[in-house]
Amino acid sequence: MAQRTDSFDVGALLLSSGEGRRLEVEVPVDGFDFGGQRYEVPGEQVTATLDISHTTNGYSVRMRFKTAVEGPCMRCLEAAGHEVSVDAREIDQPGGGEELSSPYLEAEELDIKAWARDALALALPTQIVCSEDCLGLCAVCGENLNQAGPDHAHEREPDPRWAALRELKLD
Repeated sequence: MAQRTDSFDVGALLLSSGEGRRLEVEVPVDGFDFGGQRYEVPGEQVTATLDISHTTNGYSVRMRFKTAVEGPCMRCLEAAGHEVSVDAREIDQPGGGEELSSPYLEAEELDIKAWARDALALALPTQIVCSEDCLGLCAVCGENLNQAGPDHAHEREPDPRWAALRELKLD
């Protein structure tokens, strides 16, 4: 049984240089706004596999998990779900500069909750849709075009460049 945690003390593993450990943890993942819509992770947590390795001066960590993300379709606003696989890696090597400094690892305390949320957001597609062939909403009346059928149409507005001709009186 994996333990539920927001953060993890990697120093408590007492790893020597070159040694590593694999752990299963339950990580809470809060809902988030994406593209102006609200999305949630079912159960508000994921089971993640953590691989932690002690390097010469720091740590190398890897987190993997799969989850669904639920919320509205960005085209038609109907319910949409999307499966996401996350495989994120972080390196924390003190004195190695900004590129070798993880924002999630501070004083051997790994902020798993923040890392999982950020990694999930980065793994999402640019648009969450109910189906790849979703037609979206009608720009004129707002009807769902997936349900409206092929005969859905509106009378075209006259070209505004010809508006002056409507004022002519032909008797």
